[in-house]
Amino acid sequence: MIEPTLNYVTCPGAAVHGGSEHRMAYWEWNQTGNPWHPHVIVCVHGLTRQGRDFDVLARTLSQHARVICPDIAGRGYSDWLAQPMDYGLVQYTADMLVLLHHVNATAPVQVLDWLGTSMGGLIGMSVAGNPALPLPVPVRKLLLNDVGPVLEWPALQRIASYVGKPAHFDTEQQAAAALQVLSAGFGPHTTQAWLALSRPMLRAVQGGGYRLHYDPAIALPMQGMTQEQSERGQAVLWGLYDAIRAQTLLVRGAQSDLVTQDTARKMQERGPFAQCIELESVGHAPTFVADDQVAIARNFLLGDE
Repeated sequence: MIEPTLNYVTCPGAAVHGGSEHRMAYWEWNQTGNPWHPHVIVCVHGLTRQGRDFDVLARTLSQHARVICPDIAGRGYSDWLAQPMDYGLVQYTADMLVLLHHVNATAPVQVLDWLGTSMGGLIGMSVAGNPALPLPVPVRKLLLNDVGPVLEWPALQRIASYVGKPAHFDTEQQAAAALQVLSAGFGPHTTQAWLALSRPMLRAVQGGGYRLHYDPAIALPMQGMTQEQSERGQAVLWGLYDAIRAQTLLVRGAQSDLVTQDTARKMQERGPFAQCIELESVGHAPTFVADDQVAIARNFLLGDE
């Protein structure tokens, strides 16, 4: 079975180990037979996740394109940031701009598509909705996975209640069971599929057992946010969304507590006039592991090829 290559790119912004820069890791998948394939699909994970979330989907998409799955700063194999309050959309967007130019320098990008889950979708909106950004090429297609300009406050509070909390697990199975409780909105998975999603979330610790892969400090900006600040941020996000020119698809978990049906309806009526697909028995957020979900992404991102 094909595996991705792990690569790094250096981005401005201090890391915990010092200096004025940090390294961002990214996983590249390519089964096209052409290492310089001009079609690039970027898949960006959610708040506490990492780039290996997309393994199942990337194995399909990478038959037709280079698939780039970054570990956003503070996650996976990327450096942790020295300043916790830098964990936010401004830094993430700047890092992605560096990554896109790095990928373009290794092989010119002619077609650029983006799939973003939750936080990864917000970064996608920032990249695709800011015409001043010097992208190698504009984003052609944007798949927003259960995220939009309005993020419901109770859902943000729910997420903030567990992000960054100390956790130690004796076994991978124990960790997977705990993560499944926290991630019930991901919907049903087989035991094998859930273990595959969970293993990249873990790091072995000295003395035995496992911890979660991410910097606990990623929680601090969210924990310090007020409801008023969140609501003011909606205007900024709507501004980005309205400026998007990419063909846009919203995939919404029918039981999502983060993106309501009302928000989905408004996203279909303004800006890029997103198409919307709802997935039954799923909340926040679909994982694109199940065959029907993989087909949705494949048909949208590759449908005209």
